[in-house]
Amino acid sequence: MFSSFALIALSWAFNSPNGPAKSPFASPGWTNQAKTLAFADRVAYQRAVEEIYWRHRDWPATDGSAKPSLDQVMPQAQIEKKVEDYLRNSQALEDYWQKPITSEQLQAEMERMARQSKKPEVLREIFAALGNDPFVIAECLARPALAARLATNLYAHDERIHGELKRRAEAELAAHGSVKQMKQASGTYSEMEWVKSDEKPIVGQSRKLSGLPTSESAGEAPALQQQDRPNTIKLDSTEWNDNVQKLAAAFGSADVVATPLWGVGPGVPMHRRDVPQARGYSAVETKSIAQSYQTIPVGKLTQLQDDEDHYYATAVVSKGKDQLKLATVSWLKQPFDSWRAKAETQMPVTMAAQITADYRLPVIGSPSGQCSVDTWTATALGAPEARYYHTAVWTGSEMIVWGGYAGFGYLNTGRRYDPATDTWTATSTINAPTARYYHTAVWTGAKMIVWGGLDSVSGYSNTGGQYDPVTDSWTATSTTNAPDGRYYHTAVWAGTQMIIWGGYGGSGLLNTGGRYNLSTDTWTATNTTAPEARYYHTAVWTGSRMVVWGGYNQFGTYLNSGGRYDPSTDSWTPTNTIGAPAARYYHTAVWSGTRMIIWGGYSFVGYSNTGGQYDPSTDTWTPTSTTNAPDARYQHTAVWTGARMVVWGGYDNIIGYSNTGGRYDPSTDSWTATSTNNAPEARDYHTAVWSGSEMIIWGGYGTCPLRDTSTPPYGPARGWLSGGELTT
Repeated sequence: MFSSFALIALSWAFNSPNGPAKSPFASPGWTNQAKTLAFADRVAYQRAVEEIYWRHRDWPATDGSAKPSLDQVMPQAQIEKKVEDYLRNSQALEDYWQKPITSEQLQAEMERMARQSKKPEVLREIFAALGNDPFVIAECLARPALAARLATNLYAHDERIHGELKRRAEAELAAHGSVKQMKQASGTYSEMEWVKSDEKPIVGQSRKLSGLPTSESAGEAPALQQQDRPNTIKLDSTEWNDNVQKLAAAFGSADVVATPLWGVGPGVPMHRRDVPQARGYSAVETKSIAQSYQTIPVGKLTQLQDDEDHYYATAVVSKGKDQLKLATVSWLKQPFDSWRAKAETQMPVTMAAQITADYRLPVIGSPSGQCSVDTWTATALGAPEARYYHTAVWTGSEMIVWGGYAGFGYLNTGRRYDPATDTWTATSTINAPTARYYHTAVWTGAKMIVWGGLDSVSGYSNTGGQYDPVTDSWTATSTTNAPDGRYYHTAVWAGTQMIIWGGYGGSGLLNTGGRYNLSTDTWTATNTTAPEARYYHTAVWTGSRMVVWGGYNQFGTYLNSGGRYDPSTDSWTPTNTIGAPAARYYHTAVWSGTRMIIWGGYSFVGYSNTGGQYDPSTDTWTPTSTTNAPDARYQHTAVWTGARMVVWGGYDNIIGYSNTGGRYDPSTDSWTATSTNNAPEARDYHTAVWSGSEMIIWGGYGTCPLRDTSTPPYGPARGWLSGGELTT
């Protein structure tokens, strides 16, 4: 069926790009003749693919300018570089790792894309742009994706490349072998505290945690949960026992399988709550685990370990009956794109003057065979490492996830997810912002802007970056006149500028903010006649104003107040509290086109399944129905589909971490439950975006541990808390 022969010709000389040739293979069929693709042909086909993606790229309706052409945003040189990069990846697989891509692999990759596409209508456009020629599709669509995936997987653990860093890390650990000396190593130092507690919020009562303000008065907020506090995680008994076993194994103190720890190591194994699938421990097992816990040494480092991006070692800083503090020092491996850029002189563009292969054009189906409403499908392998407190934006053709917190600490990595081909592509780390979490991200129509959060350098950050997915490049945002560093703030895109507001900074809670002008890279402070300082609030953009609402203040009091901010006049107008929903935090808010819809969160009566529609033109509230509403919850997500609000996941008052949700129709004030068939694992602190036809959720933490699977011939997949797409 396949010919495994591939003739590779070396050539730097290439002609001016030709237009894509019309393929004689417009209908499914086999081709078994030798065909030629010059570099210029590949560039022309790459441009045809980029044109499809650019056509689907969202351009903000509030922006007064017309959407530019592809040529204005992606110069010819950038298209040529994309082709050069995938050819170099292919060449590296053959020359450096002796694993050349075969025609069988390319056929399988085409079939995977056709079978697993979440945007089959877009994939059909791409196939058509490539002449529906299976040879061209294999070479110009499947090869780029497959070569990148295989090359980055092989690169991650190749000690020929990372061996020098590994030896340096080992030498530093030998020289700085105590907890006190860990900070003297050249790696990044971070801490994580575990607190064992089976305490759960009780309706009408606050949760008391030492060191944080508490209140017993109705309408006042409980203290933050431990997992809400930076670098602290609250574990129930089952979670505690799971992680103690793993930690003991990491130190050789117990005969258990050593798997990654919560807050330590490669990725973040998701902990479990008291839900049906979570196993408990017998009295004998619990006693054995307690004995293992006593053997875990304080002040001793583990052996050097590694994941895709780091080498790291961990030590126990302190240990109490129900508390344990861990310290981790990690060394960042040289990113793949940086290594490839340096290796380009030894890795010339060499590909494919002539290739002989037999390919069949795969039939593109609907997701899961038939496109149906209220159905879930899993997202692809090759996703970013597991994380939470990350951000996600939808560009119109891709979802971009970035940053967050993983086992070894803060992240400045991300990936772009293409639902048309069900493929992930790494974002560049060259000139990327410092690693961080609790930051915000907005999509401008051309770039993603990330800003603020807690970073690995300065703590509360007032830095950020503009990411251009067309060029896969970062540009730093100015810090001149930037707002104070902060986290748990909000950010909206206002058509020509990003508006950030509120949050928590070095001086405490904030009611300040700033407007960032993308075109001039400048900041302007927002008026300080704003609502009172707060965090855990929400913000939406109406097309002319930003509306902030809810959260809680420095006294721990829940808020049901808010404000409308008009950037054209730099003025605030308070939102009406008459008829407003109960004060709350960790709720969600979406803009429906005419109203802001808030829902869920945590209020003075506990978890909430109430909400309200706010009309800024009349400054009035209308409650949302609770009939058939999802279970009360917080830390969930919500997206607006154009007709309905879809809420999903979070932590609810019935089973803990949830994989349930609901679709709310504001025109009828009615709820319909989302399907749980094939739904992703229950979780909170995940992200969700609306793609135009599906909600895509990803990341977070929840009820299931990480999985380690592989699917030949595509290479091993990282363990991660998988995402999913809901067609609605």
